[in-house]
Amino acid sequence: MAAPGLRLGAERLFAVPAVLELLSRSNSTSQAFPEVLRLPKQQLRKLLYPLQEVERFLAPDRRQDLHLRIFDPSPEDIARADNVFTATEGNRIDYVSSAVRIDHAPDLPRPEVCFIGRSNVGKSSLIKALFSLAPEVEVRVSKKPGHTKKMNFFKVGKHFTVVDMPGYGYRAPEDFVDMVETYLKERRNLKRTFLLVDSVVGIQKTDNIAIEMCEEFALPYVIVLTKIDKSSKGHLLKQVLQIQKFVNTKTQGCFPQLFPVSSVTFSGIHLLRSFIASVTGNLD
Repeated sequence: MAAPGLRLGAERLFAVPAVLELLSRSNSTSQAFPEVLRLPKQQLRKLLYPLQEVERFLAPDRRQDLHLRIFDPSPEDIARADNVFTATEGNRIDYVSSAVRIDHAPDLPRPEVCFIGRSNVGKSSLIKALFSLAPEVEVRVSKKPGHTKKMNFFKVGKHFTVVDMPGYGYRAPEDFVDMVETYLKERRNLKRTFLLVDSVVGIQKTDNIAIEMCEEFALPYVIVLTKIDKSSKGHLLKQVLQIQKFVNTKTQGCFPQLFPVSSVTFSGIHLLRSFIASVTGNLD
């Protein structure tokens, strides 16, 4: 469920120019948001709300198939979430450590979110995009699949921890199942699992294994569609509708709204930051 007061974000953003002025001032430390707010309306919507941009190409009778505004943060909440992800002297954002077993994982009492997905789906690239307001944080990104072999932990101030999990499928670590399954089952402060799916190829057999794992453990999880900059509008729309139908009919614990993102154009990144801030209790 969406946090209270997060319903009319898109409409308010485009209807109240004074809000844009307020956000521009309140985010003076941000490298991206003030520039985003100066974009023309259509570009701004595409960057902040890519799923609503896809909606424009649907026939009216098909728009009800998408859950577009279950999570629809206000402009002020988007700004607050960006500030949570902005590194300052009082809000340190750092790599903490890596682990190959849950008993080697750092004991961090703060809320935690993790990112899982197939090798080369873009996990590390997405985390790097989320941390773009903290450029000193080193998130290793490789062009070769299977680069992440350990669980990598990053702390976001005193707010929450982000965990980059090893990729499954091609060149996955030999002990991947034991590592990830144990983490998902036993990590008590895990608030949400973000399952990344490549928007170009859709849900694959290996993704189904991860989905079944989340369902079996009754974990709340979210499907994030990566690399939307590499899909044509028609292809992306087809994938979105297919995956939305899968979520509606085949899952119990998956959040009903999809989150399309691009780590290249930053489309959807602000909205995803807001969702992470919400589920970890930082927009209450």
